[in-house]
Amino acid sequence: MGFFDSAQEVLDKGVSAAKGAVSGVAVEQQSFVKQFVRMCDDGWRQGWHERNGGNASYRMAPEDVQSCKGFFYDTPSSWVALPSPLLNLAGEKFLVTAAGSHMRNVSLDPAANIGIVELDDTGSSWRIVWGFKGGGVPTSELPSHLMGHISRLAADAENRVVMHSHPTNLIAMTCVHELDSREFTRTLWRMNNECIMVLPDGVNVLPWQLCGTSDIGVETAREFKTARVVVWAHHGVYACGASLDDAFGLIESAEKA
Repeated sequence: MGFFDSAQEVLDKGVSAAKGAVSGVAVEQQSFVKQFVRMCDDGWRQGWHERNGGNASYRMAPEDVQSCKGFFYDTPSSWVALPSPLLNLAGEKFLVTAAGSHMRNVSLDPAANIGIVELDDTGSSWRIVWGFKGGGVPTSELPSHLMGHISRLAADAENRVVMHSHPTNLIAMTCVHELDSREFTRTLWRMNNECIMVLPDGVNVLPWQLCGTSDIGVETAREFKTARVVVWAHHGVYACGASLDDAFGLIESAEKA
C-alpha cells in the first residue's frame, strides 16, 4: 500500500467515524449488511460462486433504510431506466451485489462489492445511493432479481431475498435428468426426505437460455409464482426467501439432495 492509498484509507475511516458519531452505525456495520456479507462468503466457501459467478439482493425493511440513510451519498448516481416499469416496487431500496464482483471479495471490502440502489416513485428507474465504491454498478441480473421480488411478494409478502448461485450438483443434475419440474422435484424429494419439508412447493426448472436478458427474468418470475426455487438448466439456481438464512437454506437443501 502506497502513501496515497494509506492517506485515502485514513480519510475514509475518518469520514465514516464522523458520520457514525452523528448518525449511528455505519452501513457496513448494520446487522442486515453483516448477514448479507456472510451469505455471500458462505456461498463462495460452498463452491457455488466461482470467479464472479452468482449475485444476490435484499429488499430493505423500513428500519434498515432509517438506520442507513444518514450514510447515503449526498449526490446519488444518475437514474438508470429499467426494461419495464415495476410499480409494485416503487420507492423500494435494495442491497445488491456488484456487477463483476467476486463473492470471495465481498467480506474483504463490502463498500466496493455491494451497494444500495433505490427505485423511483414509478418503479421505472434505479440509482445508486450507497456503495459500489470505485465506479461499480449493480449486477446485470438486477432486472431478473426485481421481477423475482415482485412475483414472490404476490405469493408471500414477507419475501425479501433473492439469491442466484451455481451449485455444482444441481447443475450436473440438469445435464442428466429430464428437465421436467415435477419429475425433478420428485427426484430431490426421494434423495433426502428432509427436502420435502424444506421444499414442499418443490422446484421449477427452466431449459437453458441466455442469461442477463429480460426474457429469462420474465420466465423466472413466472416460475416463482408457484415455487421458491427456480433451476436454470446447465447454469445455476435462483431462490427467494423471507430472510437471508431462508434463501441460502433452500439452495443448500436442494444441493444436498
